[in-house]
Amino acid sequence: MTARTMPDSIAETEPLDVIIVGAGPCGLAVAVAAKARGLRYAVFDRGCITESLTHYPSYMTFFSTAELLEIGGVPFTIPEPKPTRRDALAYYRKVVSHHGIDVRQYEEVTAIHREEGGFTLDTRTRDGREGRLAARAVVIATGGFGEPNRLEFEGDGPHDRVVHYYREPYPFFDQDVIVVGGGNSAVEAALDMYRNGVRVRMVHFADTLDRGVKPWVRPDIKNRIAAGEIPMHWNSRVARLGPGTATVVDEEAGKETEVANDWVLAMTGWRPDAALLTSLGVPTDPDTGIPAHDPATLETTVPGVYIAGVIAAGFNANKIFIENGREHGALIATHLASARR
Repeated sequence: MTARTMPDSIAETEPLDVIIVGAGPCGLAVAVAAKARGLRYAVFDRGCITESLTHYPSYMTFFSTAELLEIGGVPFTIPEPKPTRRDALAYYRKVVSHHGIDVRQYEEVTAIHREEGGFTLDTRTRDGREGRLAARAVVIATGGFGEPNRLEFEGDGPHDRVVHYYREPYPFFDQDVIVVGGGNSAVEAALDMYRNGVRVRMVHFADTLDRGVKPWVRPDIKNRIAAGEIPMHWNSRVARLGPGTATVVDEEAGKETEVANDWVLAMTGWRPDAALLTSLGVPTDPDTGIPAHDPATLETTVPGVYIAGVIAAGFNANKIFIENGREHGALIATHLASARR
């Protein structure tokens, strides 16, 4: 991949066939498919390539096998059956280099305007340079990490010790940490911290772990809970934060328990950022968060506006992952190519 020289004001003179917003695996799959069909395209991301993967835990192992994460016909070859976060980060950069994908990293699409025959997109680079491009179609592939599902606490005050990303345990050594949640992210974070000198407890609104917890992890966390090594508060929520303390409320019994606390790790999921879709007039189901679209083509009810990847799952991010979201690229590119004829 060669470096591109950008002028102070970035502009394209000829409309592109499609602009893809989001350089995650599913957005890259759209780009590969578009290029293969001779479509003029560009990919924009406010962060780096596969930005969301950089926020995953440093030593995370995927549930999916490597071949199920492949895109663009590039083999994902590793010695182990399941890839790590580091394997995936390297692989998707290999895909970009192999196919020569035009990715504009750290250039955010700030607005999209509907015009006759297409769209105009405003962009801004990390150093403040602004650009404007035209395209006949746009694909929103911004993933599911738009806004965290935030906890609600009683009373006012800053909650700087509430965090929504977990990468590694070392910042929390010799600290009292509450992990909120009962899914994979919560369980793996709790176990990782427990084994690295963190005093960790869990708070979950349900009375059991989520069904999607990895089968090789489930016995470990159940044993730690049963032994009291990781205290678990079932059917509970964190109600209040005080100086060095947190109050946990058992919703069934109505009992309050005050515990020592330095950090709250809220593994409560994320919601996709639908701002660009909303600005274009794409309706979103208020209950599911799913944008109105045709599953066969991924085109929304606004002609020329497509969605790809996790954003198509709305609030249920576990419904679409790389292994099925990668299929969106071929569906979108085929539809675009047929419409151009």
